[in-house]
Amino acid sequence: MTIEPVLDPRGKQERPILKLAPRGTIDNLRRGPVLFYDNTKLSFCNYGEIFMRIKENFTKEGVTNFVDFRETVRGKTSQELKDYAAKLAKAGPVAAIIALGDMGTSPATTIVTIALEELGIPSVYITAPPGSELVKAVAFYRAGQLCLCPLFIYQGSTVEDVRREIDKQMSCILESLTLPPDKIAKRAFLDFKLDTEAPAKNGLLELTDKIKLNESDLSEPAVGIEEVTDLFNSLHISDGLPIVPPTRKRYERMLSYCPFGPNMVLAHEIGPTGKDITVKDIAVAAVMAGCKPEHMPILITAFKAMASPKYNFLQSVTTSHPGGNLVLVSGPLAQELGVHGGQGCLGPGFAANATIGRAVNLVIINVCRSVPNYADLACISSQAELTYCFSEDPKLSPWPTINAERYDAQTTTVLVLKAEPPHDIIDFLSQTAGDLLDTIIDSCTTLGSNNAYIPGPLIVVITPDHSWLLDREGWDKDKIREHIHVRTHHETPMVINRGLVPVRPKDFATRHPMPVTRSPKDVEIVVAGGRGGHSTVILPWALHSEAIVEPVLLPNGKVPKSIKDFKGK
Repeated sequence: MTIEPVLDPRGKQERPILKLAPRGTIDNLRRGPVLFYDNTKLSFCNYGEIFMRIKENFTKEGVTNFVDFRETVRGKTSQELKDYAAKLAKAGPVAAIIALGDMGTSPATTIVTIALEELGIPSVYITAPPGSELVKAVAFYRAGQLCLCPLFIYQGSTVEDVRREIDKQMSCILESLTLPPDKIAKRAFLDFKLDTEAPAKNGLLELTDKIKLNESDLSEPAVGIEEVTDLFNSLHISDGLPIVPPTRKRYERMLSYCPFGPNMVLAHEIGPTGKDITVKDIAVAAVMAGCKPEHMPILITAFKAMASPKYNFLQSVTTSHPGGNLVLVSGPLAQELGVHGGQGCLGPGFAANATIGRAVNLVIINVCRSVPNYADLACISSQAELTYCFSEDPKLSPWPTINAERYDAQTTTVLVLKAEPPHDIIDFLSQTAGDLLDTIIDSCTTLGSNNAYIPGPLIVVITPDHSWLLDREGWDKDKIREHIHVRTHHETPMVINRGLVPVRPKDFATRHPMPVTRSPKDVEIVVAGGRGGHSTVILPWALHSEAIVEPVLLPNGKVPKSIKDFKGK
């Protein structure tokens, strides 16, 4: 039985094969200089011993001419990372040792390593769990081969543990920098287990030889849906839930409310694949997620927002943080589309919320190939990486909604934020605004939250009952923002040498207590949900990542009066 093919949600993968820089001999290393690049991760725990021990071992081999660079890769675009590699190359190194690929900086540092090889500098990239597999994935998709040196260390490794690991791997380091052309490819081979067969160049996924259907099943509704879902799950091009097969017909129907070209690029070189995210990619994911065609303008706007350099999309898709990509829709199109902002808005039962949020994360899995357990560092993750979408309902709020604050009441906006799942704020008993705000403030950070160490945006979602109490006593959004900003903090001794390496503005160095927001503008106030005493706070990832608000606009830049304005003629 012949079965029509479906669109492959991975799109086209280029799969370039990097031409490795020619390696020299040990004598070449002795002449030097050998570049040591620390992406700032060596200041963590006892990892500083990595370069110290390598240099000690090199010295025994007569290699003593070293040049050191230290700079973070965080927050840099792919082009900025390549530019930084060019800066390193100006030092004239005969070889480069790069560290450390252990966590969220792993993909960006891989890009630097690849760029050094392209500039003719033999390089070896030192990795550690959980980043080792992610580095391998990024190198697999973007270069095909790369010299990697994995260490088996973790945050509790002692100085002696680290030194022993380096001693074990010195032959790997030396071979990576000195093997002749006929042997270096074996050292640079990447044994990556995902996508061993590249997607077809025609963009289609053939089904005839991959799934089997019984004649007796042909009269059933949605024939083959279980088989297609199983196939997609086996290829890791889904999120584990049943999907709608992305047939050509469904894809074309999805574009009926999308007056943007299918090849229009919305985000450049994202994730392990380094693939651009296009309108077509989003439409295919939207089909799989169960979206309606009318949802496409919201999805397009969400990806425009995430593509902002201030969102740090490149790093966000593979971080160890358990957050998802929140999509918060404000304005008249939200109500027209049924994006729910009332009772239970961040839970099950609301198709627009569930499918829009799901489509965003399917793009990240399928196109970027940030596949959990293969090329995604999320240690435990959360349901927020399945779907994370709701709206503001202006009928519930005594204050202006986000779209009205930033633009006007007729303009619909989409806010995106890389953030944790909602954290409950329960208060059924407070009778005054001050008491209620004390409860809210106490919920806006913990020592286990990123914002204890990285000040940034957060969203307080207030239920109608709580908003009425605050409004009754004269509290507007700006007054609430100021109050939360000033009073939400940690005692400085409590945030020293725990959690994660802090990333704070320079003027925070002498702060006590330590704020979790940089200014009142970091505090977004939203009224949503149903009656009762459960508000919520949405805490950020915040690692060079801002909340981005983008208006929903037609191709001509005008504000749509209705979602029907997007429909093709």
